[in-house]
Amino acid sequence: MNRFIVAEAGRCIGCNTCMAACTQAHKEAGRQSHPRLTVTKTADATAPVVCHHCEDAPCALVCPVRAITHQDGMIMLDEKTCIGCKLCALACPFGAITPSGTGLAGVAGIAFPTVRPQTLDPLLVWEQGVKSVAVKCDLCDFRDEGPACVPSCPTNALYLVGDDGMDAVVANKREVTADQLGRPKLLSAMGGRE
Repeated sequence: MNRFIVAEAGRCIGCNTCMAACTQAHKEAGRQSHPRLTVTKTADATAPVVCHHCEDAPCALVCPVRAITHQDGMIMLDEKTCIGCKLCALACPFGAITPSGTGLAGVAGIAFPTVRPQTLDPLLVWEQGVKSVAVKCDLCDFRDEGPACVPSCPTNALYLVGDDGMDAVVANKREVTADQLGRPKLLSAMGGRE
């Protein structure tokens, strides 16, 4: 099983601190500064959308240049190999891959910002002279401390799990659901009783 970040919607306050931490960490590492997670807001809740590092990885299956691969329990994307076709973003069932690129305004001080509607989906954006590459969560594999978003969250809504942590996540979800429904707590996945 792959490692990935779990986002607890009940704890998220929509402050976007995780996105800022992600941007800063990747910018310092010389990678695309676009955040690898996106805080999504509805009328009732907010929660970060982040890569689930799927074991079957539909994004890796559709990549024509094999820029997305399985490595050490993660699904990694090589930004240098990516050709910007956007197939991975279309294949991702969670919407966790976004195309990003440096516009002409950011290249060598040339100040020709492109004006486009703010509501245009990133998959539809095309900018002359810009090589767009896919960006997705890489669990900050370049940092010894792990993902930058996790410790930056003021409400502890994000945490990293692997094989051993998934059992605890599932048990916690069952406890929360049982409490919300007013039923006796479930002590184990096998239906233990209090």
